[in-house]
Parts: sequence; structure tokens; C-alpha cells
Amino acid sequence: MLNPRNVTASAPGKTILFGEHAVVYGKPAIAAAVDKRVYVSIEEREDNRTHVKINELGISGYLNIEKGTIELDNSKKNEGILKYVLIALIKTGSKDGLEITINMDIPVGAGLGSSAAITVATVKAASSFKNIELTSDEIAKLAHQIELMVQGSASPIDTILSTYGGIVYLSRDAEEIIKLDIDSEIPLVIGYTSERGNTGKLVESVRLKMETSPQVMIPLFNSMEALTNGAREALISGDHKMIGEFMNINHGLLDAIGVNTDELSKMVYIARKSGALGSKLTGAGGGGSMIAYCPGKVDIVMENINKIEKAFKVKISADGVRLE
Repeated sequence: MLNPRNVTASAPGKTILFGEHAVVYGKPAIAAAVDKRVYVSIEEREDNRTHVKINELGISGYLNIEKGTIELDNSKKNEGILKYVLIALIKTGSKDGLEITINMDIPVGAGLGSSAAITVATVKAASSFKNIELTSDEIAKLAHQIELMVQGSASPIDTILSTYGGIVYLSRDAEEIIKLDIDSEIPLVIGYTSERGNTGKLVESVRLKMETSPQVMIPLFNSMEALTNGAREALISGDHKMIGEFMNINHGLLDAIGVNTDELSKMVYIARKSGALGSKLTGAGGGGSMIAYCPGKVDIVMENINKIEKAFKVKISADGVRLE
């Protein structure tokens, strides 16, 4: 039986396969959970203080759940990521007197949903620590509320994928999120730059283009909608060639709306030259990450991208949040 005084939960990160930016304008998108995870461990402390440390980021500090405050051990670090942990603890009715350790497989700020994974895993760990059984639906909704509180705006896609795993299709105008039943493997390489894009600024830059040149931008987003719907069918039928082709077209359209960078493009084209069937930037752009779809070529694609930036291989994670 699980010891309720020492609990570890984990949740996967995510990558957007098709439709980023267009989703802001009511178009569909496809995203997938990946087998890189965040692990959140909670145990009791002997004093009445709550301490948290994120090993990979070198961030640690004291949270006051009762007062809703954060006191960093190192004032030079950014407390931003700890806000998700604090609010998750508050929302699950946790009491002070906890030692929380977070370990991450996911690089932060690379568009892989690290904040959502931390939030979902913390909600699961904190509720389990209190012997409260939340349904997956309750975890996803609560985690999305927490992301909204911290960020001001947030898509439910990240928290849904961290909760449920798998691949999802977000329908037009975000009316429903449909889990796709995909039989074939989807071997991906993710490359990421040290330069991180600012999601808010990039979304705003696209919005300004939409305002000033709707006659140009609307057809681009309509094309993204068509390719996302085509990619959905290709994924379900296992049409490798078309999955790659739609990915390449999607990258060109993202370049056209102004969110691509030289660094991302270099990785995208190295991947294709190395045998990837398709490659594109993923997420907001302006830095961050790209993905390459490379059946049979994963190792060579990863090796060649690693010569100029950082890359790792991922598979789709069928598992969402879980107790370890």
C-alpha cells in the first residue's frame, strides 16, 4: 500500500505537431504527449515550513501556503516556475510542513509544456498526499485554472496532454478535444536552441499582422487548417510520406507569418538532409524547439542536429499523469 506521507507523481511534456498560432484564430491543432517527464515528490517535514527544490534548474526556496508567498534560497533565480507549485498546493488544500523535490527530463522554455507538466504532477502528488482521489478530468481542469492564474492566458492542450497522454486533435474554435487512436509509432527528434522565444510577444506580433493584413493572413491560417485536418487523416492511416509533407508545409506557413528564426531553420533543414520525412518549428517559435518526423532515421538526425544545437529523441507517451 502507498505510504501517504511520501508520494511521487509524474506527468509528461508535450509537443505540437500541427497548427500552432492558427489555433489562436479558431483553427484546429494536433499535439502529443512525449516520453520526457517531470517528477514531483512530496514528504512531510518535521518543522512547519514548506521547502521546494528543482534540481535541474538549481532553484529552491520556501513556500508559505497559508500566506501565498515565495522566498527563494538564491535571489538571482526567477521564482516564476515555483508559482505553479505554490498555487497547485493552495488549490489542493495542502498545509505547510512539506518537502517537495522536482526532477525534470524536460528542458524548460523549449516549448515542451514543462510548466503544465509541473502543475499536473504537483496536483496529482499533493492530492494523493492528502488521500484525495481526483479524476483525470478534475486534474486537467484544476491544472488549467492554475496555468491561467499564473500566465493570464493558456491553452488547455498542455494540461490535457500532461494529464491524459497520447495524441489529441483540438477541433475548430476549441469546441472539443478528441483523443486520436494512432496505431503506428511516431518517431520524433526534438531540437532546441539556447535562445528562447517569448510566446506573448510572438502571439502579439502575429495579431498585429492579422490586423493590418487580414487579406494575406487569413488564407495562411485557412491553409494551416486544411493541412492539420489532412495530417489527422495521415496520422490515423499511418501515411508516413504525407505526415512528413504536411509537417514541411506547416513549417513554411509558420515562416510566412514571421515566427521562424535562422537557428530553427538550420535544424529543420539539417533534419531533412539527414533523412527526416518532415520537420518544422514547434510551439511559439522565435527560438525554442523544432521537431523532425524521422522513421528509421532517428539516430542520424539527432546526431547531426547535436553538432550545432541540442537534440534528443522522443516517442509519444500513451501514459499521462501517474503515481510512481
